[in-house]
Amino acid sequence: MKTGEDLRRSIARLDHKSYGMYKSLTGSYQFKNYILHIDHVQGDPFASPSRLRFELGQAVHGFPASYQDRKQRRLTLEDMVLRQFQRQLRELDAGRMGSGKSGRISCCRPGQTIQERIAVIFYRDRLEVRFELGLPARGRTILAREMTDLAFRLLPDLLESSFIYGSWSARDKKRLEEAVRLSDNQTFIREELRRRGLAAFVADGALLPRESGVSDRPMRGAVPFSSPESLRISLDLPHGGPLTGMGIPEGITVIAGGGYHGKSTLLKALEQGVYNHIAGDGREYVLTRDDAVKIRAEDGRSVNHTDISLFISNLPGGQDTRDFTTENASGSTSQAANLIEALETGSRLLLLDEDTSATNFMIRDQVMARLVTDDQEPICTLLRRIRGLREKGGISFILVVGSSGDYLSVADLVLQLDHYRVKDVTLAARAISDQSGLTGQYPAGEETYRERPRILAAGRPGRTKCKTSGTDSVIIDREVIDVRYLEQLTEPEQTVGLTYLTALIYARKTGPENLKALVDRLYDRIEKEGFLSVVPPNYPGGQPALPRKAELMACLSRFRILKMKTV
Repeated sequence: MKTGEDLRRSIARLDHKSYGMYKSLTGSYQFKNYILHIDHVQGDPFASPSRLRFELGQAVHGFPASYQDRKQRRLTLEDMVLRQFQRQLRELDAGRMGSGKSGRISCCRPGQTIQERIAVIFYRDRLEVRFELGLPARGRTILAREMTDLAFRLLPDLLESSFIYGSWSARDKKRLEEAVRLSDNQTFIREELRRRGLAAFVADGALLPRESGVSDRPMRGAVPFSSPESLRISLDLPHGGPLTGMGIPEGITVIAGGGYHGKSTLLKALEQGVYNHIAGDGREYVLTRDDAVKIRAEDGRSVNHTDISLFISNLPGGQDTRDFTTENASGSTSQAANLIEALETGSRLLLLDEDTSATNFMIRDQVMARLVTDDQEPICTLLRRIRGLREKGGISFILVVGSSGDYLSVADLVLQLDHYRVKDVTLAARAISDQSGLTGQYPAGEETYRERPRILAAGRPGRTKCKTSGTDSVIIDREVIDVRYLEQLTEPEQTVGLTYLTALIYARKTGPENLKALVDRLYDRIEKEGFLSVVPPNYPGGQPALPRKAELMACLSRFRILKMKTV
């Protein structure tokens, strides 16, 4: 391996030469306490920055081994180190060092949730940090003095302040300790959800509203959450003593209330509760079962060989809905497909908001049923199937309902939002259902979800081109996959990860395979070998985050050129 002095001499020789000569710096360089890897060199000052990597041994970085002994603790440690790096980058003002992106140092910016990333990875014996750097140039001429300053002053200073535990201030060390303790508490609560048969937990004092539609930070002056007494539970946390809040039991929960009273805000917090949130977010102790999936209508989406016959059958054109495919789904067919595909991933908790659902998928009232009889209507509403899905399939639902009162008759629990305050109105809702003659109109019936595996055709080995557009789309070989309605994707880095995993499955060398089994094996590999093991070594830029299985399966289901069949 070359040394730091080798790098210094190589840079000096490049002064005022053509920018393409920077490629000769690619490689690994041993410094006194760390290794600097230059993994990829950009081809132009205006191109995506070069990719570099620090590698530090355990004895050098010095972070406590106890912060790495469990997966969620390790992810929290990696997240906190990344945030420390970001703080140091904000304080650093390297100035412009030439044309384009010259001199700019960057790394992915974490949001309000803790994700599994490749930007910072703690192994048992070392720490690796990935970042991007614009190599200095004026026009297409190399600036060796500026590059030397970066490599031998700015980068070592950043490493010392960000990745050496002994260099952290007492305040930063305390913040890290508190983050690890919070992680322990969140892990404990998730275990309690399953042990107690709960779908979700919302702590007293949680701040659910967000700052704005484009900011995920807590809203100032928001009304703190307070649990109804009938649902209040107490949890004895590993750190910090008892915590009280609302435990939502498994079953069918309906959230009702007037417009603008906080119904959708509560549901939004619950759908994001599949992730751990950082301290100060307001939703640190809003935790939902990690298999929860948000379902909505999605006009125009591609549906790829999905059995939606539980909800839709006897279409006028005679199309077989047991193996349904379309390039342009309607609201009802898209929502039916979304629901079935979520169950295919293994989810047993579905979240729905009436505002983003297809009306004819959710309900058909008695007046309309008299005009359009059952033999004329191919759609069997969720209202008619929901009790069967609960009682025979063990599937729980949390639904926001503002106008479909019939759902009160099938609910196990009814919550009402009144000026952002939650009330348990289950008994009142049952009385109203009885008085309205609705009770018993929508029994479980015999039909429920039965899994029908989808078989993915053989892969198409070879080079694939892929890129993303924010959290809206994944592009594989010019085929655009619309993922903007996968509402539980929180960061563009997750969409980048989604792109790499989709491309990996698309270009695999194996033959026809069960789609769910294939995805399960992929995530088993990631669990054993780490997310980095499935990221292409020549990835074009940005540090991806690992999406959930549910989002990967949803992306594959929207990939129009992916060949499947239902068996």
